[in-house]
Amino acid sequence: MSTGQEDTAAAPLLRVVKGDPSPEELAALVAVVAAHGAASELAPPTRRSAWGDPSLATRPPHAHGHDGWRRSAFAR
Repeated sequence: MSTGQEDTAAAPLLRVVKGDPSPEELAALVAVVAAHGAASELAPPTRRSAWGDPSLATRPPHAHGHDGWRRSAFAR
């Protein structure tokens, strides 16, 4: 007969597949993973304004064909 403790046990967050980390190394890894998960849950994704969009700093490709260099200066 089962006591039910096996059902309530949570799956491990991390599993060491290769190597033999020291307890300090393992604790540091768990702290970093937990902090990353907590930070992503708390902070909503930030939207970049159009003023800070890096794609606006790049120029569009030049138009090909007759008089293409002149048409490349016109607004699209």
